[in-house]
Amino acid sequence: MNRKDLQLLIKTGEGFTLEFKERISSSLGKDICAFANASGGSILIGVNDQGKKIGYSLSNADKSKIQDIARNMDPSFMVEVDQVEDVVVISVDEGENKPYSVNGNFYVRIGANSQKLKRDEIRTFFQKQRLVVFDEKINESFSLKDDFNDAAFDEFIQRSTISNVISKNDLLKNLGFLHDGKMNNAGVLFFCEDVSLFFLNVNITCVLYQGDSKYKILDKKVFDCDLISNYENAVSYLKNKLNTEYVIKTEREEYLELPEDALREAVLNAIAHRDYFSTSHIQINIYKNSVEIINPASYPRNITIKDLLSGSHPRNLFLFSMMQRANLVEKVGSGIKRINDAMNEYKLDKPLIEYENIWFRIVFTRPDLQSNSYQQRRSDIKDVTVSVTVNDTQKKILNIMRKQPRITYDELAEMVNKSRRTVIRQVKNLREKGLVQRIGSDKSGHWKISR
Repeated sequence: MNRKDLQLLIKTGEGFTLEFKERISSSLGKDICAFANASGGSILIGVNDQGKKIGYSLSNADKSKIQDIARNMDPSFMVEVDQVEDVVVISVDEGENKPYSVNGNFYVRIGANSQKLKRDEIRTFFQKQRLVVFDEKINESFSLKDDFNDAAFDEFIQRSTISNVISKNDLLKNLGFLHDGKMNNAGVLFFCEDVSLFFLNVNITCVLYQGDSKYKILDKKVFDCDLISNYENAVSYLKNKLNTEYVIKTEREEYLELPEDALREAVLNAIAHRDYFSTSHIQINIYKNSVEIINPASYPRNITIKDLLSGSHPRNLFLFSMMQRANLVEKVGSGIKRINDAMNEYKLDKPLIEYENIWFRIVFTRPDLQSNSYQQRRSDIKDVTVSVTVNDTQKKILNIMRKQPRITYDELAEMVNKSRRTVIRQVKNLREKGLVQRIGSDKSGHWKISR
């Protein structure tokens, strides 16, 4: 690796294949293990969480310590350690004898974090996938020149708040989408023009029925563009076909009969965790009294619905990590909780969740809008609505956070033309008003606008 390659890596930012560390720490072993159990990656020592080089000089003792950590993994492993200018680069290849453990613990890479799994969980996962997972498999049919969707790529970059100073190919390579000039399947899903050209059933089919059965179809749409477009189109379809209540106060407020946050999480869950080797597609059915979202699923027979709801059996780790990078999803296992929380805020029952070997199903019961109980629940929600005021600087901060949820205080200060101290004070005020919350850690989290 040369100076230019190092600079490009740092500009890409931490993620599925890249970890920053200020110094050699006790967590180094788990990160090497996680990369070996995933598709490999690089660990940069001498770079802080914000991507700023602080420097680190590699000693012979350090190099021996790093190699010992890898050799003492089970099974034994080898890494490449280099000093590139004032940064130490540890290159970790994808392991050939998965799963690997360090100090008796097993880790996999999810997003920008190394997550611990139980031995049975990770062993079963790799046995089931036979060490070949759909999202990381190279797609020989996809042409970077002819099939790449630049608009979809720009949308991913904007949502990921990645610097645009890096060339497209370098960024795709650093993120892990591109290998030897060829795109993997996750890249095809994110950046294709028409997904049906590469996969027969990787689409989202939405159907509106007349009653509570599939006897008569009133409307049907099939979405087969790139991943983010399919997701947004599916949510828009749901919003268009479900009832919306309009409440006129000082300004018009809209209340969808089912919480949009819950619907979004359910669609994202289906995209992130579906079985992409299956010939079935994601199906969204809207009936008179319910909404049903079904995705093909395939887990080992000993896994139950309770196991899946605990979030301990993630699928499509690379795809999930890139969805996380694009601020579509948060941590593994949190989606169902957010669905239930959203339903609770609406004073509605939790959805029915089922898993039957080849499919995963979420069913929302549509409320009777004319019932007294629904009207009372709606009234309760409206009564707890609190009006708050914000100043011009806070308005600017809110608008920026909506578009760039991973933005830092320093970047905010530059964009609103205020000092960093002022921005911190204004964000603190917004958080106290309940308008902004921090999701996740300072290192890998993001801002969420509450209203």
